[in-house]
Amino acid sequence: MSLKRNKPLVPAESIAGRALVTVIAIMTFLASLAAGSGILVSQASRDWTQNVSREMTIQVKPVAGRDIEADVRQAADLARATSGVANVKIFDKGQSEHLLEPWLGTGLDLGALPIPRLIVLELGAARLDTGPLRKALAERAPNALLDDHRLWLERLAAMARALVGLVTLIFALVLMAMGLAVTFATRGAMAGNREIVDVLHFVGAEDRFIAAQFQRHFLWLGLRGGCIGGGCAMMAFALSGLVSSWFGNSAESDQIQAMFGGFGLGLFGYFAIALIAIAVALLTAAISRTIVFRHLRSLS
Repeated sequence: MSLKRNKPLVPAESIAGRALVTVIAIMTFLASLAAGSGILVSQASRDWTQNVSREMTIQVKPVAGRDIEADVRQAADLARATSGVANVKIFDKGQSEHLLEPWLGTGLDLGALPIPRLIVLELGAARLDTGPLRKALAERAPNALLDDHRLWLERLAAMARALVGLVTLIFALVLMAMGLAVTFATRGAMAGNREIVDVLHFVGAEDRFIAAQFQRHFLWLGLRGGCIGGGCAMMAFALSGLVSSWFGNSAESDQIQAMFGGFGLGLFGYFAIALIAIAVALLTAAISRTIVFRHLRSLS
């Protein structure tokens, strides 16, 4: 008994096949979104850590009976005299108030609020020993507080790890759901062609030949679904980046870009999504091949 090439064992086009392509496309889209989000968070976290670790700040709080301008100048002079500080930038009253606009909004009169003044220290290549600077500030500018952002960096790293872990879990669950869908689709295809499969097996057709028919069919379905889902995910990230750039002047957009870096995946991110689409197709083919082999072994 021969199997004609123009009549494949598994029909190339069927309602079940089109439904599976849709499921694979949706699962690939969700998996790509999860992976892309993880990449964005990881990149943003790395950028935050590098930027923040190169800077420290001194907060000078307004205290009754003290000249805050003199305290700011004193703290800045102490910072400039410290080894390891490359540059000192003093924020004036207007700049300090501007930093609160993303939380308090614009157009507010903040003159009556005791807003601290900030001094930004840009660190050089040499390691900065904060002990002497803290001691000097305590003696000569007691209302000035040095912040090395260590606690903030630890919390930032913990938050980034938690987000990446959550995204990884979602990614794994999506792949598991897709694997189950492919499993049921393969069993359905085998049930619909059970008599033909059994006859081919008993007349001596090699198991590899029968399994290859299903593998080729589901590989094609996986490629179609993976390309559709991966392509939609790429377009979603590209569109998000364009929308973010269009509304880049608002305070809300600044906060979103600070969190996700403007949704710029870069070549690595898009390459990762392409790999996910290819991996989905290969996984689909591998699952179908495994199930067919198990069925054929049960007939022996």
